[in-house]
Amino acid sequence: MGSCCRSSLTRTSARRVRVVVHDPTERVRTLRLLMGLTQGELAAAAGISQPLISQMQKGTRSATADVLERIAAATGTPLSFFDVDPADLPTDTLLFRKKASASAKEVGRVEATVREAYRVAARLLVETKVRRARLPRIEGSIDLEDIETIAAQTRDALGIARDGVIGHVTRTCERAGIPVVPLVLVDAAGHGEDIVVGHAGVSCWRGPTEPYLISYFSAGSGDRQRFTTAHELGHLILHPARRALVDQKQAEAEAHRFAGAFLMPRERALEALGGGFTLRELAHLKQRWGISMQALINRAFDLEIIDGERRESLYRQLSARGWRTQEPVMVHAEQPSLMRAMLVRRFGEPPPLLQASEALGLHPVLMRSLAPELATTAAPARTGNVVQLRPRRRAAAVPQLEVL
Repeated sequence: MGSCCRSSLTRTSARRVRVVVHDPTERVRTLRLLMGLTQGELAAAAGISQPLISQMQKGTRSATADVLERIAAATGTPLSFFDVDPADLPTDTLLFRKKASASAKEVGRVEATVREAYRVAARLLVETKVRRARLPRIEGSIDLEDIETIAAQTRDALGIARDGVIGHVTRTCERAGIPVVPLVLVDAAGHGEDIVVGHAGVSCWRGPTEPYLISYFSAGSGDRQRFTTAHELGHLILHPARRALVDQKQAEAEAHRFAGAFLMPRERALEALGGGFTLRELAHLKQRWGISMQALINRAFDLEIIDGERRESLYRQLSARGWRTQEPVMVHAEQPSLMRAMLVRRFGEPPPLLQASEALGLHPVLMRSLAPELATTAAPARTGNVVQLRPRRRAAAVPQLEVL
């Protein structure tokens, strides 16, 4: 994120005086990224000139209260979005594996979306005084064998047995004070759309003592979601202090090894997979451990239970049965709860969507994606492409938060 010069903007209304201590034009740029809009598209939607948007982006013109109100109304964004200081957002601590076909515009949307999610989650963690577990922080050079030990140490830090099945990976992370959130993109009409730019998940942090965030783009099958969450947890354990030591390929390999070791510890994997196994036996292990058959094959390969030739043979067998894309045995998707629990503590039960969006300076579609069961209240009186919200079922009882 770029830095902003310090200035002020005052807007007087019948209800309040808004004072912004930074130049909000950087937030206009962030909003464009979030919604995938060009300068011309945003200008047309807001009924202002494209040269004005361009001048604001260059820093030669400041955003007036009227311009911000027009942009907010056209995009369904609360005005408080422009109050956010960009310094509150992490800049270069995103780990996000992009698809080769992803455009710079698409990647920019994802990165802006995750940074907004991090900003809100980090603020709520502080405001609701959620306790964060002290996790291992790895420094220096390591090899893939070291990761087996690190995964066991992480289980210790999270208070779970070293050799047992992890019943709910998402809740395990959330009990440690790591929000796990689903994300959607906000499109030009102010609606939500699925993210298809990256490979399943994103991990995000701001500093070694700051909160962490795990995001996923689509829950999909439960086994894939569980592995994705464990993979991103691996990044958070292995890479905040080692970014300069590893490239993207190595970081992904390390996080994959961590996920396998975290979900199925070495001793149990040797016990279950050693001595040979069939696809039918893999299906039973998937049901017990909540790990895909393909991940189990890779786990056997990582531990040298099978060689590369045997792994490829098993993959061919999966392909012949159509199981590379749709495996047998359903593992149900896990539902996050920490974000909603924090919102309940902050705003009451049920937490109102639009009040939370205004208070936290976040587009309502993104607010709902972070905690899908937020209560919808009447939309504010705005013109333009105001977000359309579909009612959701009421959530189950919210778990208690462990506070400092």
